[in-house]
Amino acid sequence: MPALFKSLLLSLTLLCSANASAEQMQKLGDWDVHYIAFPSTFLTADVASTYDINRSKYLGIINISVLDSDTQKAQAVTMTVTARNLLGNIRELEVREIREQNAIYYIAEVPHRNEETYRIKATLNSGNQTQELKFQQKFYVD
Repeated sequence: MPALFKSLLLSLTLLCSANASAEQMQKLGDWDVHYIAFPSTFLTADVASTYDINRSKYLGIINISVLDSDTQKAQAVTMTVTARNLLGNIRELEVREIREQNAIYYIAEVPHRNEETYRIKATLNSGNQTQELKFQQKFYVD
């Protein structure tokens, strides 16, 4: 079942490749940080249930993975994520770690209204390195 989540995210990334919500990557220090934000309704009920993820048209998912730039191996980090809307309201998001074989994903759920834009800031720390990932995402109610 864990491979199902990975294949779903890969499929989602491929489907969204021409869309603004497609997977993106930033090189931060020694890391390649991959991130994607998408509606929770993109997940099937089975996948959402397996990973204890809520499905709602008013809930977005942020998925972040951290890879070593040289080896491309998944990196375990501590992570805090905040989402600030355009009115300046800040939400601290709960981050959960999901491990599948050699992959590590960090998942956060973000409640939203239709066409609400969030500025996302994730602080990543491995003990010897701290980096900040920043991106903006507009969420839609589907």
